[in-house]
Amino acid sequence: MSASSPKLLVTGAGGQLGRRVVELLLQAGADVVAASRDPSKLADLVEQGAEARQADFDDPTSLVSAFAGVDRLLLISTDALGQPGQRIGQHRAAVAAAVAAGVKHIVYTSAPAPTPKAGGGVMDDHFWTEQAIIASGLDWTLLRHNLYAEVILMGAAQAVASGQLFTATGGLGRSYVTREDCARTDAAALLHAKGRQILDVTGPEAITQDQLAALLSEVSGRPVAHIGLTAEQLRGGLTGAGLPDFVADMLIDFDVAAAQGYHAVLTPTVEALTGRKPGTVRDFLLANKAALG
Repeated sequence: MSASSPKLLVTGAGGQLGRRVVELLLQAGADVVAASRDPSKLADLVEQGAEARQADFDDPTSLVSAFAGVDRLLLISTDALGQPGQRIGQHRAAVAAAVAAGVKHIVYTSAPAPTPKAGGGVMDDHFWTEQAIIASGLDWTLLRHNLYAEVILMGAAQAVASGQLFTATGGLGRSYVTREDCARTDAAALLHAKGRQILDVTGPEAITQDQLAALLSEVSGRPVAHIGLTAEQLRGGLTGAGLPDFVADMLIDFDVAAAQGYHAVLTPTVEALTGRKPGTVRDFLLANKAALG
């Protein structure tokens, strides 16, 4: 790096996505600040050359201090989903702190087609965060990550064991994208993105849940069939299995969005920003075969 290199900051650097983005930025020779509520979790990143700073999204003052001297900020959406209104409050505080600290460009990890929703929720948080960023007066890049391929693994072993994959996606497709491809895209955007733009970050194909069930069958060697449900039927199954209401709501919101066609969007964003094509779901499942049971 040189004296003129912009200072880059990644929030949530102790998480899986943030940690990987920091690693990629360090490999590129960038001047990187890794921010976390608990900087002690960032010791390995500091050893690799990152600067660690404390940033508590529930303490706006800490955010202003953390963002001081930063030119470009990657705001990774927080995991505060259990209490309505908490996450959007955190995100708004981060945007305000970025403005106060003199940050020039915000990159934000959003979701496909975020929309306002009465009562709040995941997509409502993303919508209003995007609005806060757009209204900030800064330059920005909104990276609308499609559903992570890793989400498949949340229910894959159960689907293989039971032979049934339950969703409320209405038979429409999803452009699953791996966390690694998202991390590479996020790092590239933080390094190079200019101006103001909204980019969907997708995998190379939009596969239906029937196709996913067939892939699970192929990779596991055991028959799996997709069973289509209504959103309310799926809610009953998820809560009956012991999932907290806010987790069930999040999963149902994603399925409803897929049923409306919002998850089937395909874009060249990953390859355009990183120079490499995104990985396929089949290759991802093959690499994670052990997780299928």
